[in-house]
Amino acid sequence: MRRLVVSEFVTLDGVIEDPGGSEGFEHGGWSFRFPDPEAMRFKLEEVMAADALLLGRITYEGFAAAWPGRTDEAGFAAKMNSMAKYVASSSLAQAAWTNSTVISGDVPAEIARLKQNPGGDILVAGSRTLVHTLAEHDLVDEYRLMVHPIVLGSGKRLFDGPAGPTVLRLVSARPLASGTIIAVYEPVPH
Repeated sequence: MRRLVVSEFVTLDGVIEDPGGSEGFEHGGWSFRFPDPEAMRFKLEEVMAADALLLGRITYEGFAAAWPGRTDEAGFAAKMNSMAKYVASSSLAQAAWTNSTVISGDVPAEIARLKQNPGGDILVAGSRTLVHTLAEHDLVDEYRLMVHPIVLGSGKRLFDGPAGPTVLRLVSARPLASGTIIAVYEPVPH
């Protein structure tokens, strides 16, 4: 069975909105204030170890606009462009980025079936609405949070909504020189 891993850039006050600055959020690009070679290695290793990306439509469209045609010496862009990609959307008819498949209809049931297939981790990045749906249906196996030492005071948060209390078990925590903490959690079955 494959594991579903949610990996997010997050602020101390839980904001995940626009860490890269391309969405027009008033505080967009906040993650770039904390450059860290160890964080970049972590993200490279994470992507290289994953077999597939699972994204919501908005994140998918941003990634699909940014990644095709990019290259780098480490192979990050090549992996992003070549790996299987699934986009959960009720409005997107086709997904043009290489190796992309649209999942519509009963998204939780489709993701549960996808997890039953053999293979490595399915990585979810951004995709706040999708993450809420996955959490509500107990489909998340692990949260990898890069907690940045900044409080924004506004913005879309990772954990807000009707899901209710969720208990997480800390798997690991690693402080970085930038002040960012890489925290890995697993949901505790209820």
